[in-house]
Amino acid sequence: MPALIFDCDGVLADTERDGHRPAFNETFAEVGVPVRWSEEEYGEKLKIGGGKERMASLLTDEFVRASGLPVGAGAQKELLADWHRRKTAHYTAIVRAGRLPARPGIARVVTEALEAGWSLAVASTSAEESVRAVLEHAVGTTAAARFAVFAGDAVPAKKPDPAIYELTLERLGMSPQDAIVIEDSRNGLLAAVGAGLRCVVTVSSYTGGENMSEAVLVVTSLGDPGEPARVLANRGAARPGDEITLADLDACRTQPLRLKEAV
Repeated sequence: MPALIFDCDGVLADTERDGHRPAFNETFAEVGVPVRWSEEEYGEKLKIGGGKERMASLLTDEFVRASGLPVGAGAQKELLADWHRRKTAHYTAIVRAGRLPARPGIARVVTEALEAGWSLAVASTSAEESVRAVLEHAVGTTAAARFAVFAGDAVPAKKPDPAIYELTLERLGMSPQDAIVIEDSRNGLLAAVGAGLRCVVTVSSYTGGENMSEAVLVVTSLGDPGEPARVLANRGAARPGDEITLADLDACRTQPLRLKEAV
């Protein structure tokens, strides 16, 4: 049977603006670093794949000197690991407090896929603890237990590098033709396409203006009763209505792969 592979942030829940961003800011305040990312600033940081990598972008020579931070590569690596552990704890608390509702259609499509016998996975560059918290909140603990989760530092290179999707296919024992990916960002889309996968994009609060030309289908969400999906681009055989169904996703899975185009 085919596989349905989800990204986490922006796909299972719209987590970036009201989840990760405040968790980063709480961490910076906790460790005494004079940084507070606005919504606009964080939107720029999202171009960098990976939470530790986003924090590492702060460590310019000038910032390190002004903030009294360690200068050696090893010491900075330990510093970033500590910051990221703190940030993950803050973020997980936000998720478990119920402040980040699942995006429309996630639980519905997961139920369809489980009933049809599909394999389910999450492929994300976020910390595994954070991913599992969002997954359980979005689909429930019983359904979440049926997912394979590949996250965090499972691969050294972050999206748009295809490594996380290549690992996912390898561990699932599947070829790219066997799976369909749901992503929300251009970085994620390029990672999926780079691994030979077809991709459906559900744009999120930060990604609506990004180039998604390699996606088979681009929608506002998967849709639910009372929260209809709106089709933004359709380059495949699926003809979705107000709700994207498993049949629609399967039709996208069988489409010819679109090659990477210029940003």
